[in-house]
Amino acid sequence: MAALPGEEAGPGPGPGPKQREKQKNKNKKKAEPAVDESELLTVPDGWKEPAFTREDNPKGLLEESSFATLFPKYREAYLKECWPLVQKALGEHYVNAALDLIEGSMTVTTTKKTFDPYAIIRARDLIKLLARSVPFEQAVRILQDDVACDIIKIGSLVRKRETFIKRRARLLGPKGSTLKALELLTNCYIMVQGNTVSALGPFSGLKEVRKVVLDTMKNIHPIYNIKTLMIKRELAKDPELRTQSWERFLPKFKRKNLKKRKEPKKKNTKKEYTPFPPPQPESQVDKELASGEYFLKERQKKRKQMEEIKAKQAEAVKRRQEERNKAFIPPKEKPVVKTKKASTEKKIDIEAIKEKVKNAKKKKLGALHEEEVKLKMAADEKKKKKKK
Repeated sequence: MAALPGEEAGPGPGPGPKQREKQKNKNKKKAEPAVDESELLTVPDGWKEPAFTREDNPKGLLEESSFATLFPKYREAYLKECWPLVQKALGEHYVNAALDLIEGSMTVTTTKKTFDPYAIIRARDLIKLLARSVPFEQAVRILQDDVACDIIKIGSLVRKRETFIKRRARLLGPKGSTLKALELLTNCYIMVQGNTVSALGPFSGLKEVRKVVLDTMKNIHPIYNIKTLMIKRELAKDPELRTQSWERFLPKFKRKNLKKRKEPKKKNTKKEYTPFPPPQPESQVDKELASGEYFLKERQKKRKQMEEIKAKQAEAVKRRQEERNKAFIPPKEKPVVKTKKASTEKKIDIEAIKEKVKNAKKKKLGALHEEEVKLKMAADEKKKKKKK
């Protein structure tokens, strides 16, 4: 076949369309510089997502959305007091809020002016937190972009009520110290109330809070997780270690299985195995034949039964009468013990005691004896003569 003008005649047919695409891709890969995948995944420090404004959604929302939640009776007085502040905070995002004290519920609804579609979700979280005893000053932070909330249900994680109360108290710590340490490490506000734990803060902190709370309910002490969080916080400060694995630095706590088991009060002892079956119990007929009742007539049997019943009744009456008579029996009086007169055999030497008292009065505490005083006076006189 002759070559067209502008083309060179080749030895055979040229490359197909698939081969041409492969060649183009290879050329592109060679031209593009090599990019580190770790740089693509990391977010630069100090970066924040731009705020959602009316320019992003000028036409607003098409449908009206609403959420409602119930609150306990003890929160009624506080909610009534802070409700104007709630309405003011939600009014900035063009969301209406209603408080129904008769039904005990809070409702939030969007309006025609609402432009942020996520504002109603934040308003729903706000009323949920207020119902779970979180103060308004903390709950209103949920309306910010970089703050989220998590309500962890812990009531159904433990079977026994006593065990649940102990583990919940362990999460709080002595005078709330454990909870305060957890708040400082995760940058979250944590509120333990009833059967739930409400947490408010950044997403990374909420993830850690949920892990610690669930581990505590599984009988893992929170101090272990707090130690791990402290090490992670120090490692995050080093830029070289950010891309590396931290497993070698983190502590590994092994669970100890106690060998000593508490012995039960009632011990079930196994009987010795015998191949022979137990002896067959005697039937009622056998018992009657042995005692001779079987051969008695019906009248005699009835008479015997009546006699046994009357004997039992007589015993019961006698026992009752004895118990009643106990109240009329006077108690035994204790015998009067006569006091023995003081023996006059041992006479006290009064004169000797008087002399001791006189000597004690003469002697002052720390005073010298008479001989020592005389010697001292003689020594003083000699010194005076020498000086003269």
